[in-house]
Amino acid sequence: MNTFGRKFRVSIFGESHGVQIGVMIDGCPAGIALSEDDLRSDISRRRAGGVGTTPRIEADEPHIVSGVYEGKTTGAPLVILCSNTNTKSGDYSNLWTHPRPSHADFTGKAKFGAHNDPRGGGHFSGRITWGMVVAGAIAKKIIAPLHISAKVDEVGGSTNIRETVEKAVAEKNSIGGIVSCRCTKVPVGLGEPFFDSIESLISHAVFAIPAVKAIEFGAGFAAAAMTGSEHNDMITNAKGETATNNAGGIVGGISNGNDIYFRVAVKPTASIALEQNTYNFEKQEIAPLVIEGRHDACIALRVPVIVEAAAAIVLADCLV
Repeated sequence: MNTFGRKFRVSIFGESHGVQIGVMIDGCPAGIALSEDDLRSDISRRRAGGVGTTPRIEADEPHIVSGVYEGKTTGAPLVILCSNTNTKSGDYSNLWTHPRPSHADFTGKAKFGAHNDPRGGGHFSGRITWGMVVAGAIAKKIIAPLHISAKVDEVGGSTNIRETVEKAVAEKNSIGGIVSCRCTKVPVGLGEPFFDSIESLISHAVFAIPAVKAIEFGAGFAAAAMTGSEHNDMITNAKGETATNNAGGIVGGISNGNDIYFRVAVKPTASIALEQNTYNFEKQEIAPLVIEGRHDACIALRVPVIVEAAAAIVLADCLV
């Protein structure tokens, strides 16, 4: 499904090379000041244009078509649209019979058959995260003063980000990366035990971001090698503040008032310029594939604001 949330419900729609992409938000409280200008900052952080990002540059201009009256949200569903204006669909014509390895070309066709849209990855494309970013920008207004900030910690296993990205571009290859996210001024008590634990909800939303393959909270996987005395976060005062934050601000599935901190692993972009051998369904044999089109050498560079949006959507759903 394409909808997330129970009270603050976000639905994303569109295709990479379709006429428009967009988002519908139901459950946004009335009276929130909102204009297109409020959305442009986060949208610009997601936009391509830097070294290692796709040469496809879209205006990404948001257009609010419902749910706002005289600069304030009405409480009715918000619908925000964005036109696709820079597409080259012919670059994808061969992928119907010769799907890209580690891309959704094969699984999309297997699930939806001849109705799947292969152009630019169709509905599977990272382009559709535009709607998540817009919803996240609105969610951030709702949850203030709770603050969320994400950044790229490393790419291709290195903290020398620019040099590593430039090397991947020169080699016509792609690399992954690690993005960290910190949520501050989080109140105690968000989340439920078990299925709706706050880390379960955040993980659910974060894994909606294409290319995300792993997530860890606090000490994460390193906790497996720690003792209890090393991992335990000593409570230092009546507010529940702790001396360390190995739990990542979540205990028993519930926020404990400390910063919620997590890291996300982003895989290398599947579409690379290097020739690859993969199965050709028309020829019924493994054959060389050269991928055309415009693609990111390191999609992790554009992921931080999307991760922020995912976390903001979850926290807004918990707070409204």
